[in-house]
Amino acid sequence: MLKEGDRIPDFQAQDQDGNTVTQKDFEGKRIVLYFYPKDSTPGCTAEACNLRDNYGALRAAGYEIYGVSKDSAASHGRFIEKNSLPFTLLSDPSTEMLQAFGAWGEKKLYGKVSMGTLRKTFIIAADGTVERIISKVDTKNHTEQILGVQ
Repeated sequence: MLKEGDRIPDFQAQDQDGNTVTQKDFEGKRIVLYFYPKDSTPGCTAEACNLRDNYGALRAAGYEIYGVSKDSAASHGRFIEKNSLPFTLLSDPSTEMLQAFGAWGEKKLYGKVSMGTLRKTFIIAADGTVERIISKVDTKNHTEQILGVQ
Protein backbone atom coordinates (compact mmCIF):
# COMPACT_ATOMS: atom_id res chain seq x y z
CA MET A 1 0.00 0.00 0.00
CA LEU A 2 1.42 3.34 -1.09
CA LYS A 3 1.75 5.84 1.76
CA GLU A 4 2.92 9.41 2.30
CA GLY A 5 6.68 9.76 1.81
CA ASP A 6 6.87 6.83 -0.64
CA ARG A 7 8.12 7.27 -4.19
CA ILE A 8 5.41 6.74 -6.77
CA PRO A 9 5.57 3.38 -8.54
CA ASP A 10 6.57 2.94 -12.16
CA PHE A 11 3.57 2.99 -14.46
CA GLN A 12 2.57 3.30 -18.08
CA ALA A 13 -0.88 4.44 -19.24
CA GLN A 14 -2.52 5.92 -22.32
CA ASP A 15 -4.01 9.40 -22.25
CA GLN A 16 -7.21 10.43 -24.03
CA ASP A 17 -5.26 11.02 -27.26
CA GLY A 18 -3.50 7.64 -27.22
CA ASN A 19 -0.16 9.04 -25.99
CA THR A 20 1.81 6.98 -23.47
CA VAL A 21 2.38 8.63 -20.08
CA THR A 22 4.81 7.22 -17.49
CA GLN A 23 6.04 8.27 -14.06
CA LYS A 24 9.00 9.91 -15.84
CA ASP A 25 6.57 12.49 -17.28
CA PHE A 26 5.84 13.61 -13.69
CA GLU A 27 9.50 14.32 -12.85
CA GLY A 28 10.12 17.89 -11.73
CA LYS A 29 6.39 18.67 -11.52
CA ARG A 30 3.89 18.89 -8.67
CA ILE A 31 1.04 16.55 -9.57
CA VAL A 32 -2.53 15.98 -8.43
CA LEU A 33 -3.24 12.39 -9.47
CA TYR A 34 -6.85 11.46 -8.85
CA PHE A 35 -8.38 8.02 -9.30
CA TYR A 36 -12.10 7.77 -10.03
CA PRO A 37 -14.49 4.91 -10.88
CA LYS A 38 -16.14 5.79 -14.21
CA ASP A 39 -16.49 8.53 -16.82
CA SER A 40 -19.84 10.36 -17.01
CA THR A 41 -21.28 9.08 -13.71
CA PRO A 42 -22.72 11.68 -11.32
CA GLY A 43 -19.98 11.61 -8.65
CA CYS A 44 -17.13 11.38 -11.14
CA THR A 45 -18.55 14.20 -13.24
CA ALA A 46 -19.00 16.39 -10.13
CA GLU A 47 -15.37 15.73 -9.14
CA ALA A 48 -13.98 16.45 -12.61
CA CYS A 49 -16.08 19.61 -12.97
CA ASN A 50 -14.97 20.87 -9.55
CA LEU A 51 -11.35 20.47 -10.66
CA ARG A 52 -12.17 22.11 -14.00
CA ASP A 53 -13.91 25.07 -12.35
CA ASN A 54 -10.93 25.61 -10.04
CA TYR A 55 -8.22 24.74 -12.57
CA GLY A 56 -6.74 28.25 -12.45
CA ALA A 57 -6.29 28.08 -8.67
CA LEU A 58 -4.76 24.61 -8.88
CA ARG A 59 -2.33 25.71 -11.61
CA ALA A 60 -1.51 28.88 -9.62
CA ALA A 61 -0.61 26.59 -6.71
CA GLY A 62 1.81 24.83 -9.07
CA TYR A 63 -0.13 21.63 -9.77
CA GLU A 64 -0.69 19.67 -12.95
CA ILE A 65 -3.83 17.51 -12.86
CA TYR A 66 -4.20 13.91 -14.06
CA GLY A 67 -7.26 11.71 -13.63
CA VAL A 68 -7.15 7.91 -13.88
CA SER A 69 -9.87 5.32 -14.39
CA LYS A 70 -10.14 1.98 -16.17
CA ASP A 71 -12.26 3.55 -18.92
CA SER A 72 -10.85 3.54 -22.47
CA ALA A 73 -8.92 6.43 -23.98
CA ALA A 74 -11.89 6.99 -26.33
CA SER A 75 -14.29 7.21 -23.36
CA HIS A 76 -11.93 9.72 -21.72
CA GLY A 77 -11.91 11.78 -24.90
CA ARG A 78 -15.72 11.97 -24.91
CA PHE A 79 -15.78 12.80 -21.17
CA ILE A 80 -13.25 15.61 -21.66
CA GLU A 81 -15.13 17.02 -24.65
CA LYS A 82 -18.56 16.84 -22.99
CA ASN A 83 -17.34 18.60 -19.82
CA SER A 84 -14.62 20.88 -21.29
CA LEU A 85 -11.97 19.38 -19.01
CA PRO A 86 -8.60 21.15 -19.33
CA PHE A 87 -6.49 18.29 -17.90
CA THR A 88 -5.26 14.84 -18.92
CA LEU A 89 -7.12 11.60 -18.22
CA LEU A 90 -5.25 8.29 -18.18
CA SER A 91 -6.74 4.94 -19.16
CA ASP A 92 -5.88 1.86 -17.07
CA PRO A 93 -8.12 -0.98 -18.32
CA SER A 94 -5.73 -3.62 -16.88
CA THR A 95 -5.95 -1.94 -13.42
CA GLU A 96 -2.15 -2.29 -13.05
CA MET A 97 -1.73 1.40 -12.22
CA LEU A 98 -4.80 1.40 -9.99
CA GLN A 99 -3.40 -1.55 -8.05
CA ALA A 100 0.12 -0.07 -7.82
CA PHE A 101 -1.30 3.07 -6.20
CA GLY A 102 -3.68 1.17 -3.91
CA ALA A 103 -6.72 2.57 -5.71
CA TRP A 104 -8.21 -0.85 -6.55
CA GLY A 105 -9.99 -2.94 -3.96
CA GLU A 106 -13.18 -4.26 -2.41
CA LYS A 107 -16.24 -2.04 -2.62
CA LYS A 108 -19.63 -2.62 -1.05
CA LEU A 109 -22.81 -1.48 -2.74
CA TYR A 110 -26.22 -2.47 -1.43
CA GLY A 111 -24.64 -5.30 0.55
CA LYS A 112 -22.86 -6.73 -2.50
CA VAL A 113 -19.05 -6.90 -2.41
CA SER A 114 -17.08 -6.47 -5.65
CA MET A 115 -13.68 -5.27 -6.80
CA GLY A 116 -13.49 -1.77 -8.19
CA THR A 117 -11.79 1.60 -8.30
CA LEU A 118 -11.40 3.33 -4.95
CA ARG A 119 -11.77 7.09 -5.22
CA LYS A 120 -8.41 8.45 -4.03
CA THR A 121 -6.20 11.44 -4.77
CA PHE A 122 -2.41 11.57 -4.47
CA ILE A 123 -0.56 14.86 -4.16
CA ILE A 124 2.89 14.18 -5.63
CA ALA A 125 5.96 16.35 -5.03
CA ALA A 126 8.37 17.33 -7.81
CA ASP A 127 10.83 14.68 -6.57
CA GLY A 128 8.26 11.91 -7.18
CA THR A 129 7.30 11.29 -3.56
CA VAL A 130 3.76 11.22 -2.23
CA GLU A 131 3.13 14.36 -0.17
CA ARG A 132 -0.43 13.57 0.77
CA ILE A 133 -3.21 11.05 0.10
CA ILE A 134 -6.87 12.03 0.18
CA SER A 135 -8.89 8.85 0.77
CA LYS A 136 -12.24 10.42 1.63
CA VAL A 137 -12.84 12.53 -1.46
CA ASP A 138 -15.61 15.14 -1.38
CA THR A 139 -16.48 15.16 -5.09
CA LYS A 140 -18.18 18.57 -5.00
CA ASN A 141 -15.42 20.28 -2.98
CA HIS A 142 -12.33 18.38 -4.04
CA THR A 143 -10.23 21.44 -4.91
CA GLU A 144 -10.67 22.74 -1.35
CA GLN A 145 -9.43 19.38 -0.03
CA ILE A 146 -6.38 19.52 -2.32
CA LEU A 147 -5.49 23.13 -1.49
CA GLY A 148 -6.22 22.65 2.21
CA VAL A 149 -8.99 25.25 2.29
CA GLN A 150 -11.49 24.48 5.03
